[in-house]
Amino acid sequence: MAFLWLVSCFALLGSAFGCGVPAIHPVLRGLSRIVNGEDAIPGSWPWQVSLQDKTGFHFCGGSLISENWVVTAAHCGVRTSHLVVAGEFDQGSDAEDIQVLKIAQVFKNPKSKMFTINYDIALLKLATPARFSETVSAVCLPSEADSFPAGSVCATSGWGKTKYNNANTPDRLQQASLPLLANYECKKFWGNTITDLMVCAGASGVSSCMGDYGGPLVCQKDGAWTLVGIVSFFSGVCSTSMPGVYSRVTELMPWVRQILADN
Repeated sequence: MAFLWLVSCFALLGSAFGCGVPAIHPVLRGLSRIVNGEDAIPGSWPWQVSLQDKTGFHFCGGSLISENWVVTAAHCGVRTSHLVVAGEFDQGSDAEDIQVLKIAQVFKNPKSKMFTINYDIALLKLATPARFSETVSAVCLPSEADSFPAGSVCATSGWGKTKYNNANTPDRLQQASLPLLANYECKKFWGNTITDLMVCAGASGVSSCMGDYGGPLVCQKDGAWTLVGIVSFFSGVCSTSMPGVYSRVTELMPWVRQILADN
C-alpha cells in the first residue's frame, strides 16, 4: 500500500510539473487580443519568462524548456548580463514569488542575421536551475515529425504593448488564442518573406506587439501545450488583420537538440 501511495504521489507531481501541463489551468476566452489585451490567469503559463536588463526593463519574452534552458528569439540580442525572470504575472507588483535567474551562456543560431528573419531562435543556458513549482514549469518541445495544421487554435502570451503607440508595456501578462495559417495563406500578406522556417498565426482580430518578441506560440498536442512558434515579427502597427510570424520550432529542432546535447 505504501508503495502504491508513493507511485500515486509521483504521478501527481509529474502531472503538476511535467512539460506542457500547467498546475494552474489557463482560461482562454475565444479569440481575444494581446493588442487591446486580456489578462492571463496568474501562473497559468508557467513556462513564460520575462527577459530584463539590470534596471528591470522588460525587453523580450521567452519559454522555459527545462530547469536549465530558455528558448527565445535570436533578434532579441540577449547577453549574459541580462536576467531571466520566471514565475511572474504582474510586473508592477513586488508581492510575487518570482525567480530572478542569471544567464551562463547564450547560443544564437549561427544562421540568424539581424536583418533577415530566418533561424530567429536562441537558447539561454541558466547559471542556476529554475525551481519548478505551481507557477514555474516547462513547455513541451515538438519533434520534427509533429504536424500542427492550419486552422488549429493555439495560444500566445507576453507583456508586449496592447497598442503599438502605447508608451509602456502592460504590467500583467496578456494572452490570446489565435488560429494557425498555412504558409501559402500567410504569403498573401507577407509575400516571399515567408519561408518554411516560419509559421503564421492570427489575422483574426489578434496581434502580438512590441515586447512579445521571443515569447511562445503554443498548441495542445496529446493534452499538453507544445511550443510551435517563437514570436518573431508582425506588422509595424501590430495590425490585428495581419498575421504574426513565428519561428517554426519543428524545423529548428535538430539545432536545438544538438545544442542541448553538446552543453
